[in-house]
Amino acid sequence: QVQLVESGGGLVQPGGSLRLSCAASGSIPSIYRMGWYRQAPGNQRELVATVTRGGTTNYADSVKGRFTISRDNAKNTVALQMNSLKPEDTAVYYCNAALPPGVRIAGLQNDYWGQGTQVTVSS
Repeated sequence: QVQLVESGGGLVQPGGSLRLSCAASGSIPSIYRMGWYRQAPGNQRELVATVTRGGTTNYADSVKGRFTISRDNAKNTVALQMNSLKPEDTAVYYCNAALPPGVRIAGLQNDYWGQGTQVTVSS
């Protein structure tokens, strides 16, 4: 059973930076995409960024040019470097490992979620 544990959240001023990390307790099958989602109060959970095992990345338009996702396959970790943070980036950030859209494989769970880490951008 894979467990995802996030770290690195906190309080930062607008324009500042934070780095989130996510470690998987077990081995993530290579087919899984890893990524970050966020949920602000009163809003639905939304995609922030994803990365495949091969390094292909995808970002929400709102974070392009400010956030960078990276993945270490050997260590089963994924990180999110967040620069030029804005108050609207305030949310709980969740680490995710998931099968690609439309893919279902017997014996593999569709996705895994971490418990979330709070990021607050405020002066």
